[in-house]
Amino acid sequence: MPCGEDWLSHPLGIVQGFFAQNGVNPDWEKKVIEYFKEKLKENNAPKWVPSLNEVPLHYLKPNSFVKFRCMIQDMFDPEFYMGIYETVNQNTKARVLHFGKYRDVAECGPQQELDLSSPRSTTSERQTFYCVPVPGESSWVKEAYVNANQARVSPSTSYTPSRHKRSYEDDEDMDLQPSKQKEQHSGARQAGGLGGLHWCGEPKRLETEASSGQQLNTLNLSSPFDLNFPLPGEKGPACLVKVYEDWDCFKVNDVLELYGVLSVDPVLSVLNSEERDASALLDPMECTDMAEEQRVHSPPASLVPRIHVILAQKLQHINPLLPTCLNKEESRSCQFVSNFMSELSPVRAELLGFLTHALLGDSLAAEYLILHLISTVYTRRDVLPLGKFTVNLSGCPQNSTFTEHLYRIIQHLVPASFRLQMTIENMNQLKLIPHKDYTANRLVSGLLQLPNNTSLVIDETLLEQGQLDTPGVHNVTALSNLITWQKVDYDFSYHQMEFPCNINVLITSEGRSLLPADCQIHLQPQLIPPNMEEYMNGLLSAVLPSVLNKFRIYLTLLRFLDYNLSDDITKIPVSERRSDNTLQRALAQSKAAGALQEDPASAAEECEWERALERVCRERQATASLPQTQFPTSQLYQPAELAFPRTGGGSWLSDFIDW
Repeated sequence: MPCGEDWLSHPLGIVQGFFAQNGVNPDWEKKVIEYFKEKLKENNAPKWVPSLNEVPLHYLKPNSFVKFRCMIQDMFDPEFYMGIYETVNQNTKARVLHFGKYRDVAECGPQQELDLSSPRSTTSERQTFYCVPVPGESSWVKEAYVNANQARVSPSTSYTPSRHKRSYEDDEDMDLQPSKQKEQHSGARQAGGLGGLHWCGEPKRLETEASSGQQLNTLNLSSPFDLNFPLPGEKGPACLVKVYEDWDCFKVNDVLELYGVLSVDPVLSVLNSEERDASALLDPMECTDMAEEQRVHSPPASLVPRIHVILAQKLQHINPLLPTCLNKEESRSCQFVSNFMSELSPVRAELLGFLTHALLGDSLAAEYLILHLISTVYTRRDVLPLGKFTVNLSGCPQNSTFTEHLYRIIQHLVPASFRLQMTIENMNQLKLIPHKDYTANRLVSGLLQLPNNTSLVIDETLLEQGQLDTPGVHNVTALSNLITWQKVDYDFSYHQMEFPCNINVLITSEGRSLLPADCQIHLQPQLIPPNMEEYMNGLLSAVLPSVLNKFRIYLTLLRFLDYNLSDDITKIPVSERRSDNTLQRALAQSKAAGALQEDPASAAEECEWERALERVCRERQATASLPQTQFPTSQLYQPAELAFPRTGGGSWLSDFIDW
């Protein structure tokens, strides 16, 4: 390992050392952050940190140093906690100062008592985020992170997941010592509300009772706890994240990588159950509201663990094949980008060939699919998002598996994606828009609560005649606003709140989509495979993993590269920009061409490609409504092929063609 294990297995011991050296001087907090920051800069140190995304919770040691890749789903109200507190030894009257930072429970040693009136005690503030795994994260991303992680973990002996059945020993223990349990619960209740920190008089005893305490807490829930994942079928832990510094820098839907102290103290479950029991003495209506909020904001630690954040950073992307930060000032990032730039042209040519086969031989549709996949909102002018490029791929066969397999191809290329099946039933029943639940005081997620740079594929080929009710109309309106303005209006009952986003939307449809789009491309297949599944599986298996990884790097990297706009964009008339989405299409084309501007020959070739692509697109739009027999598809492909010929597709492409 690059360094000793103490900072990984006992981070609070490191914190205690800095606190003991500096006392009440606040510099100790900065020194703690700098210490862990320097540790993570050591060779491959981040790979040795266990991740909640890859390691089961019961394999992680309580109070150990962990990391978590997540999205902020909700932000709870700030909470106060005991930053510094003092204990008194009941026998010797000796006084000891303790730190409350990075802890949920104010621990006291034997014969020690918490002095609430101590003048040296301080109250501090921290922010709580409710974080979930990145919605729609692709399986290849998860596998890459799992393979890269080198953390050494083993099943924890001090933490036991909640069980539905008690063991014989648990039953015997509960029967023999009921009075002792009541005393412990009573002691916990007396100090249960100490500013976000709970006092534990006998931590060892309560720790061994994790199973029974958590089971009782689970049985007391009025309904199964909803982890509030935005997308159905998502797996992984949700966490309550305690942030101590610079929480104003983060906002809902940000994707973060967190490093901090894992807290799964079973005392939390016992105390939360006691607080719910105490609230039952209040007015029934008030009791219901308080109990629901308490249930949501303080779920069992075995179900929703806590992370006390020491270091946090926003992630530009979640592609594990690239450096975390694509910053020009960082030498490692600069070197990676410069090395890959030399391969840009051949990688793009191979990607074009791959997507052409995925789109059944339609090279023009493949060109525009690449433009779509590298598009991103890079700025906003008033309310207009610049850089987005929503494509409507019309002409897709209805009641076919083509769109499903096309989405599977996209899943293999992008880090995060979701396929929305646009049926009447789904539009009327699905919850697309997040809304505020004032009873539980939380933001209830919807399908459109997605992080930036997510690929959203809307499958309109499944849409049949039917009646949209009011929720259905609202959902369609939300999709239209997302595409046009790149924003989602969250429902706060008494008002709507705009949340800007940056979502790549691809619409597959049989005819022209009922949703707006920046560009419509009518699919004109050159071949119809007798078995679509066999064809697509053969296409994926023909690509070498190394080539597939280059495609993934290319699509992610081009989103963040700086580029110069073509002079032709300034010549587009204002009236044409307003009427035809020409500006967004020109921006997307200029971005693809601008990536090669360092090479004058390539830049000139790309400018010719831009003009030819635009010309062929207009020709196809003008003729898409005419019978296909009057305009052979070969005539429509020729200009694009002449302007930007495909070169050197690689051995996998020729093998697939032979297949």
